[in-house]
Amino acid sequence: MGKAVLVVIGIVLFVYAVFDLVATPKARVKLLPKVVWLVILLVPVAGPLLWILWGHIKDAPPRTRGTGGWTPPSGPRGPDDDPDYLRGL
Repeated sequence: MGKAVLVVIGIVLFVYAVFDLVATPKARVKLLPKVVWLVILLVPVAGPLLWILWGHIKDAPPRTRGTGGWTPPSGPRGPDDDPDYLRGL
């Protein structure tokens, strides 16, 4: 039973890596051309792991320019901070 689970995990990993390789644009592939990566994927377990870890460029989280971090939104935060709301009371 344990060997069957390992085989299933290997197959799932292979299928995921192949679809990810096909869906990844050529500009986002690192190190080697897509055709070479396809050949590398044929190596059981190690090929798909290499693709997932080093094969493509991951999306970086967006950064704000110049501040180095998160900035709070401008404007009032609640009704008691809004002068127009307070004027209507």
